[in-house]
Amino acid sequence: MTLETLHRPGVKLDEMLAAKDNRAARQTDWLQHYGQPVVSLTLVTPGEVKDSIRYRNSMGVAIQACDQLLWQHHWQVLDRQVLWLPTGPEVLWCVAHSAAEIKAHATTLEQSHPLGRLWDIDVICPQSGPVGRTALGHSQRRCLLCDEPAHACSRSRRHEQALVVASVEKLIDDWFARD
Repeated sequence: MTLETLHRPGVKLDEMLAAKDNRAARQTDWLQHYGQPVVSLTLVTPGEVKDSIRYRNSMGVAIQACDQLLWQHHWQVLDRQVLWLPTGPEVLWCVAHSAAEIKAHATTLEQSHPLGRLWDIDVICPQSGPVGRTALGHSQRRCLLCDEPAHACSRSRRHEQALVVASVEKLIDDWFARD
């Protein structure tokens, strides 16, 4: 038996930068239009491949967890957008609630869910901009392979990309094999 898989070719740096600019423009549009916090969800996907069945399934779990978080707290969702892009999946929510409280719960979700380390949940306040983890007393994200700050390892390319990708894929595979 063969398993048909979605696997797109790798994306280039200029495509990733354009996707980031486009996401920032959508966030700004929503902040101006609604005047309420915007929640932006992307995946941590090291390497050139940003769209695969594995990543889409992981994003599906992340979307469900975030939707459930918002629903459990009875926070009003003003808008929601899911995009499945070659540069990786992206989701935006506009939520009529305190940005700091949303970020606190989103950070807890990132830290408590087995796949949460692969989720990048940003919360942007229309008045003061992005709400950082450290501003709420949370530590910086740690590297997937060592205990150093993730951004430091990423910028210095401390670890071989293949090892980081393998670590991400193992986290995902372990989650979906748990049953």
